[in-house]
Amino acid sequence: MQTAFTPEQLRDPDIAASNQVLRTCVHCGFCTATCPTFLLLGDELDSPRGRIYLIKDMLESGGPATEPVVRHIDRCLSCLSCMTTCPSGVNYMHLVDHARTHIEHTYRRPWHERLLRTVLATMLPRPLLMRAGLLAGRAAKPLLNRIIPTTSPFTRRLRAMLALLPATLPPLAVERPRVHPALGPRRARVALLAGCAQQVIAPSINQATIRLLTRLGVEVVVAQGAGCCGALTQHMGRHADAKTAARANIEAWCREIDGAGPGAAGLDAIVINTSGCGTTVKDYGFLFRNDPLREDAERVAALALDVSEFLTRIDYAPTRAPPGLTVAYHAACSLQHGQKITAEPKTLLRRAGFTVVEPVEPHICCGSAGTYNLLQPDIATRLRARKLGHLHATQPDLIAAGNIGCITQLSGDGVPVTHTIELLDWMAGGPAPAALTGGA
Repeated sequence: MQTAFTPEQLRDPDIAASNQVLRTCVHCGFCTATCPTFLLLGDELDSPRGRIYLIKDMLESGGPATEPVVRHIDRCLSCLSCMTTCPSGVNYMHLVDHARTHIEHTYRRPWHERLLRTVLATMLPRPLLMRAGLLAGRAAKPLLNRIIPTTSPFTRRLRAMLALLPATLPPLAVERPRVHPALGPRRARVALLAGCAQQVIAPSINQATIRLLTRLGVEVVVAQGAGCCGALTQHMGRHADAKTAARANIEAWCREIDGAGPGAAGLDAIVINTSGCGTTVKDYGFLFRNDPLREDAERVAALALDVSEFLTRIDYAPTRAPPGLTVAYHAACSLQHGQKITAEPKTLLRRAGFTVVEPVEPHICCGSAGTYNLLQPDIATRLRARKLGHLHATQPDLIAAGNIGCITQLSGDGVPVTHTIELLDWMAGGPAPAALTGGA
């Protein structure tokens, strides 16, 4: 694709990076075949190719984003299915993130959208604040459901938020900074990204991860100062907020890498059990490419592994007899498209004794996509129904996924949904997942 940025524009490193991405695109349109929003809406401007043209024109003009451009960019899930399909290697992730940052800086949204986005960006990365918000929302839900109409996009978003509120919340179990020693001879030492929203909605995922890894001889460190990975704010165009969160993680993990943290020195890996976070952490080198922290960011990104990658590396093996259950594996977009991890989770589940089945259209997003199901509830609801229809058609006993957003999005429709790591922990001596036993 030809571009027309001025030499002055190209002195901006973000424009220069986006210019390289744009020039990689050859207009072939393969991406339209796997784009969820184009699949549903049939509008070229709601496809990656269409959005690339919109972003190109917006950035070349250098002016404020317009409402039509914002509308079509907002509808993008950042599922990155287009990157898997693209034969030219277009890094759409970097391009659309830059576009969202430009929109955030140049476009004034209606007051209610600004308020909603501020609330989400403030609450979701902070577990204690998020829990307080969920408790308040649950208390007010019966009243709000009676008084909130469905006549505007804003009120539909509020109703979508209420619909996603969990019926119950597990006991508060925020992972505090500490070292979880290996059981028996130590085979490895890793840092665990404890995350943010996941700690509130499903702390059992971190608990299962720590249980399983320590049982396998891995020392697990929850580093002082590490927190949200920055993905939620990055995909909302709040680039500075995302870098602040990422910087805290880089500094915390580099202390462990360099032996300045508690316990033994060094890390063999940074293990991440939320695939959306993993995609972002593995991209820290790019995020800090023009920053003095670049070298440390690249060190962290090089050590980051999805938990399925790490368990494959250390030869996970079950200790229980096969449970005789059929698992429908839902491939999170951030895992299969963002990190190109497709085989490891399924291989591990089969090794653990489960019969693994996959739905048709495994590459199409379920509609969760970070905050997408809150900001674009109409499209997200359609994608959820489509995904659940395909998953249920496999007649599974349960559904497994590697991302808390997907688990939340797909739960509550009759078939238990759980994290892959909880099943692997169960088959290696841990408790059965709460989703299978009727627990919270």
